[in-house]
Amino acid sequence: MEIIEAHRAYMEAMSHGDTQTLADLLSDGFTLTHMTGYVQPKSEWLSQMREGQFIYHSIDEKDMDLDVQDDTARLVARTVTDATVYGTRANWRLQLATDYARESGAWVTLRTVATTW
Repeated sequence: MEIIEAHRAYMEAMSHGDTQTLADLLSDGFTLTHMTGYVQPKSEWLSQMREGQFIYHSIDEKDMDLDVQDDTARLVARTVTDATVYGTRANWRLQLATDYARESGAWVTLRTVATTW
């Protein structure tokens, strides 16, 4: 399914530190809500990735749930993410709830909310 492919491309770009691909995949208004509750704009997150503040070494997907309603969708994935965040490396048990919308025939990533599980 297109949304799952878009999600996996997003996760792969994160794990490769490919901010250019992320810039292309994520909507201009994309936000990432961190487990701290901080809502980070796309440009700030990608800039901090380029500066090495967020390094995603690997993302191991444990399970996924997808709910599609017409031209919107929510994909919830549970992952174990090996990441270095602001200098601290850990295996983070993250639940990533990502909202998508169909625009001009393609699924666009609008926002992700990360919590722990």
